[in-house]
Amino acid sequence: MSRPHVVIVGAGFAGYRAARTLARLTRDRADITLLNPTDYFLYLPLLPQVAAGVLEARRVTVSLPGTLRGVRLVLGEADHVDLDGHTVHYTDPEGGAGTLGYDRLVLSVGSVNKLLPVPGVAEHAHGFRGLPEALYLRDHVTRQVELAAAQEDAEACAARCTFVVVGAGYTGTEVAAHMQLLTDRLARRSPLPGGVRPRWLLLDMAERVLPELDPRLSRTADRVLRVRGVEVRTGTSVKEATHDGVLLTDGEFVPTRTLVWCVGVRPDPLVEGVGQPLERGRLIVDPHLRVPGRPEVSGCGDAAAVPDLERPGSFTPMTAQHAWRQGRVAGENVAASLGLGRRRRPYRHRDLGFAVDLGGVRAAANPFGVPLSGPAAGAVTRGYHLAALPAGRIRVAADWLLDAVLPRQGVQLGLVRSWSVPLDTASPELARVPAGPARPDGPDQAAPPGGPDERQRTREPAPAEPGNHPAPGPVRRTDPPERPAPGRVRRTEAPDHPAPGPVRRTDPPERPAPGRVRHTEAPDHPAPGPVRRTDAPDRPAPGPVRPGHPAPGPVKRADPPDSAGR
Repeated sequence: MSRPHVVIVGAGFAGYRAARTLARLTRDRADITLLNPTDYFLYLPLLPQVAAGVLEARRVTVSLPGTLRGVRLVLGEADHVDLDGHTVHYTDPEGGAGTLGYDRLVLSVGSVNKLLPVPGVAEHAHGFRGLPEALYLRDHVTRQVELAAAQEDAEACAARCTFVVVGAGYTGTEVAAHMQLLTDRLARRSPLPGGVRPRWLLLDMAERVLPELDPRLSRTADRVLRVRGVEVRTGTSVKEATHDGVLLTDGEFVPTRTLVWCVGVRPDPLVEGVGQPLERGRLIVDPHLRVPGRPEVSGCGDAAAVPDLERPGSFTPMTAQHAWRQGRVAGENVAASLGLGRRRRPYRHRDLGFAVDLGGVRAAANPFGVPLSGPAAGAVTRGYHLAALPAGRIRVAADWLLDAVLPRQGVQLGLVRSWSVPLDTASPELARVPAGPARPDGPDQAAPPGGPDERQRTREPAPAEPGNHPAPGPVRRTDPPERPAPGRVRRTEAPDHPAPGPVRRTDPPERPAPGRVRHTEAPDHPAPGPVRRTDAPDRPAPGPVRPGHPAPGPVKRADPPDSAGR
């Protein structure tokens, strides 16, 4: 009898926990396949520290093959789920199509950047949901400060040193707090002209920072940000974004080159094509995390609308804390449906509190409802993250220690281009790469026309950027046919000619050694006889160099392209 096959789509907080729980409970009595675009689980709460240079990028990733024993990893993005056919269709990283059959399915595809109909935002803003976006933001912010230090125009310098973050929720608050400390350090290293200082604006239409958290956490975070000089503007957002700045809803135009979009998240668009009832884009499931009418399909995490049994009539919020716990319940319930674990149980939760890292030793936390601030909150926050990390705790702690005693490295890595991390993407965890060789343009070029995310889906190469480089494709030689590459002997004999003698080096390329023979037969030349030199048309072919004979100069081509050899 064949073993049951469980397919888990997505390796975020919910998918990773579900896979780990299933592998532990089934003990090789079921085949478990995890479909994910990357080979790592990303610990999102520490992503602002990657952007600020506190942590190295790999510290916030957990290897899926290295930590999920007994789970088969398939790299790819799910394109469509056929519930009637019990199959998942996906596209692998190289564009190939694949299909996975299942007996049990867990949909945990997570969320993507939330977009609003604001003119110019999709073209000029960047989100903060994946590792490529964090690496891009660090490079971009570093570059703006370094370019501002070399500016002679005070207005241009101020615009480059102005940074706007939209969304004062959990992510936006941490991004503004950590990146403000980074720009202050960069400005001390590269003094800005005219006494200009980096300027950070944190915008939100809500009445306070961290509107979804306890008001005491909100007041603590607001106070820390304002003391550092961050301009916190509540009841204000972006009305229009341009290349030169942003127009705010209060009518002010802020010149800037940096717009970070952290207004929230939306469920992954994949669930819209499942054909099941949705709640604001989230797949509706019952308290046991099963899709109604489809007992073989479970949903958890940000893409699932899970009933909140503590507050009847509502659904659990889209947070990492809920996704992590739901993943465990989903794994246990799937194992129970296969007769390999404990009985099914509904998802219930109790808030353990929240922690917001504000950089340095500052934080705001309320573990088990106890409000904390300052260094005590910072210690609790970092201790919580170390406990929640599935792996790599020692490396993270070592990076924190080194950051406390050594100066931070503020350098550009140039790994991610602006056009490869568009805001409007269904896969923020992947940097968009056009087909063909790597582009030679700079790291902060605008996105190529047509949208890189759409090109990724259609697998078409990126078009050329106006006024810049041609679209990347197969590499072609651009040397004129009559000018061979320096230092190399070019063969010009026709296919029906006999093979020439040994090829000799002629470097330096502009002055071959005297007395060496250059092959110059035209394609329609008959079988060559004695080879003649062609450095002077009216000079007979020389034999061995005799005493007193002047040394020949540089060899020149004398035969026009359409003439026969002499």
